Amino acid sequence: MTGGAGYIGGMATSMLLDAGYRVRVLDDCSTGHADAIDPRAHFVRGSFLDASAVQEAIAGCDTVMHFAGKSLVGESVQKPDLYMQVNVGGSAQLLNVMKENNVKKIVFSSSAATYGEPEEVPITEKSPTKPTNPYGLSKLKVDQLLTQRASEDGIAAISLRYFNVAGALNTSHGWLSERHNPETHLIPNVLKATPESPLQIFGTDWPTLDGTCVRDYVHVVDLIEAHIAAMKALVLGKHEIINLGSGDGYSVRQVVDAAALVVGRSIPTAEVGRRAGDPAVLIASVDRAKELLSWTPTRNLLAMMSDAHVSLR
Repeated sequence: MTGGAGYIGGMATSMLLDAGYRVRVLDDCSTGHADAIDPRAHFVRGSFLDASAVQEAIAGCDTVMHFAGKSLVGESVQKPDLYMQVNVGGSAQLLNVMKENNVKKIVFSSSAATYGEPEEVPITEKSPTKPTNPYGLSKLKVDQLLTQRASEDGIAAISLRYFNVAGALNTSHGWLSERHNPETHLIPNVLKATPESPLQIFGTDWPTLDGTCVRDYVHVVDLIEAHIAAMKALVLGKHEIINLGSGDGYSVRQVVDAAALVVGRSIPTAEVGRRAGDPAVLIASVDRAKELLSWTPTRNLLAMMSDAHVSLR
């Protein structure tokens, strides 16, 4: 489990252990948190840029879940070379060490940022990939690398592409939730909004039902269940790309209203102008996930908000 000290990786580790799997975690804790790692896991503290650390973590494993990497869009615009070095170069090295150890199975945490601004909604796996930032480009390059390695080396790979993950999980060692610095995700920022620091709503004149942007959200537990299903669906010599999401989407105002319902008070907001480059609607089609993984999300926006709220108390 690369990135096992992160928001998703930490919960995935606990859920796999609960399901009876043995898990090794590789993470340098540069953005993750060591206390998020389930104490039942074997923890190797190191970067996937360090071949010796990868070697230590991967020995004896039969499958890799790859969550590690840099993921801030704004930072990627400022430091594109860093994102290519870490996300693409690190993933290439991971695959090389896998090959040396005859590990042929990998589930990759990709991103719907690979699609860029969509030409159609909902976005399908056949939609054009035109990433608008280096972060999305780096994820796309790893997807392309996995396709190449599946063809040349016969590995089994699945890339899971998704937009926004939310919610929390009460594990055997406590609640795990989002702890990003800086926090850029809408749901934790909605819950943290105060009259002194209100939530900014970027544009109220979008061509949507309530004038605010619509985005796709998936509960982190649903997401991890999809990763586990993907692990079971891997086929040697094949690389599949599968979108994950709610299959529907929620507007910013719907997110704010859900938060108010959960916390029992109004959420302070400030309406500001649109951000350049923001599409009105981003929703992923989940038909292929239903077909190939027998996966459908079961936890709605209120469940995401409620779990996130409880975990912050």
